[in-house]
Amino acid sequence: MAESARAAIRAFLRGRRKAEARFLTALVKVPSDNPPGDCRAHAERAAALLRGLGLRVEKHPVPAAEARAHGMVSATNLIVRMRFGPGPVVALNAHGDVVPPGGGWTADPYGAEVRRGWMYGRGVAVSKSDFATYAFALLALRASGARLAGTVELHFTYDEEAGGAIGPKWLLARGLTGPDYAIAAGFSYGIVTAHNGCLHLAVEVRGKSAHAARPETGRDALEAANAIMAALYRLRRRYAKRRSKVPGIVHPTLVIGLIGGGINTNVVPDRVAFRLDRRMIPEENPAAVEREVVDAIRRAARGFRGIRCVVRRILLAEPLRPVGDQARLVAAVRAAAREVLGERIRTHGVPLYTDARHYSAVGIPTIVYGAGPRTLLEANAHRADERLKLDDLYKATEVVALALLDLLGAKT
Repeated sequence: MAESARAAIRAFLRGRRKAEARFLTALVKVPSDNPPGDCRAHAERAAALLRGLGLRVEKHPVPAAEARAHGMVSATNLIVRMRFGPGPVVALNAHGDVVPPGGGWTADPYGAEVRRGWMYGRGVAVSKSDFATYAFALLALRASGARLAGTVELHFTYDEEAGGAIGPKWLLARGLTGPDYAIAAGFSYGIVTAHNGCLHLAVEVRGKSAHAARPETGRDALEAANAIMAALYRLRRRYAKRRSKVPGIVHPTLVIGLIGGGINTNVVPDRVAFRLDRRMIPEENPAAVEREVVDAIRRAARGFRGIRCVVRRILLAEPLRPVGDQARLVAAVRAAAREVLGERIRTHGVPLYTDARHYSAVGIPTIVYGAGPRTLLEANAHRADERLKLDDLYKATEVVALALLDLLGAKT
């Protein structure tokens, strides 16, 4: 029975490749840039497309005030549930919000143009593709005729680019879902088992303005900010010695990415503001990381009379760490990938952060796996001409469907 189910999955998906590509095309053609984060229209379109596939869709709109508090205009989370029988619940999560396209494109960012087997468009790889991967994998599983024990849920959310607090985290906190395992959007040729966390801080250095002819009558916020940033760069140099044991992740990083301030050329600046990004490796404690950075800022500021320094946290994203029976997920996906791709795909970590962390943070074994090429650079993720090889979409869909067959224990 198990072998006939596998054959049925492969046959089903071979016959629906054009339909899967059309499904993805329709998703790419609806903008869902974040910022500004007005994603209601995309969620409505995705829900309609899923219903068109014969799936029942739950819509869970985030209250407008809550969306605004997280820097968005609107977000509607979607859940599809398919229960095959008593057994584990496996959640598949992908996000439909995308970074704005920016310049430099040779294709319409919302055109879903196909060239030599690659589809181009913003979000086609990260991660609207996995709306298609997971939906068609579920359809194939249903069509396999296998006697299964468990439930598959599709979680399609819309705030990954803003931190995920009103996406998967919101669904979990409200008891709308509580899966036993989770797979989040990723790429086809590797299984991500861990990733970095991230701290974003906004720092405002306040002084007192004065005429440039009499600078001693003011309190130079830029002079103080310069010392603070120098202290942060000294701290950064120490990070090279904090090595991660996770393949694919090296050491913590710190970047000061935004800065602004001052009044005019002939005025002592009374205010300088900057923002920093501190990436933490899975072995680090996020609270300790934040204390270390904030302490470095405050120590440097104390050397300047009349200077006040205000530090505000914008984001604290936990790292993704292996929890529970993550090995079972890895084994199921790896075995299916060996069958479909003809190679043994590796497990590794990545230095970015994803929504997968929200599942692992509450003890749910989680991995990152989905449709895409071997690297972010090959996909042009977050860059001009983002692209996805359609053959990778079809292969990843088959891998996920076969892995689900294993996870839900196809009965003979």
